[in-house]
This record gives sequence, C-alpha cells and structure tokens, in this order.
Amino acid sequence: MQGAARIKNIGLGITALLVNGAPLWAADAAREDSSSVFVWIFLAFCALIVVAQLIPAAMMMLGFAKGVKKESGRTASQGADHAASPDA
Repeated sequence: MQGAARIKNIGLGITALLVNGAPLWAADAAREDSSSVFVWIFLAFCALIVVAQLIPAAMMMLGFAKGVKKESGRTASQGADHAASPDA
C-alpha cells in the first residue's frame, strides 16, 4: 500500500511541476518577433498607399475651401435670381 501512495505522490509532484512550468514557455514564445524583411516591405507598401490616398484628398479639401471663399465674396445683386419668371 505504501508503494502505491509513494508513486501517486511522485506523479502528483511531477504534474505540479509541469503545470507550473507551462506558462513560462508560453510567455517566452509570445515575445519572439520573427517578422522577416518581406513583412516590413508589405507594411511599407500599405503605408505608401494610404499616403497616396491622402494627397488628392487634401488637394480636394483645399479646392473646396477656395470655392467657399470665392462664393462668400459674392453680393446679392451678382447672384442668380431664381424667383423671377423667364418671361420678365
């Protein structure tokens, strides 16, 4: 009977050591950075696409601002009279 209890205790001890050591292996593997040069090239290409999309958008916003500035300088007499009939 004592031999079976001793084997059981040894088994429980080994299991406890293995269970407690598992998070150490997981933490070590999570910090590893295995990004190759191709990953960085791909990310740089994505950034280039985003910047290329921002340049025309900024130019369009500047064009809108210039158009609003021109329109606000108009007086009421220069504007079109939509209320007048075409016969008059």
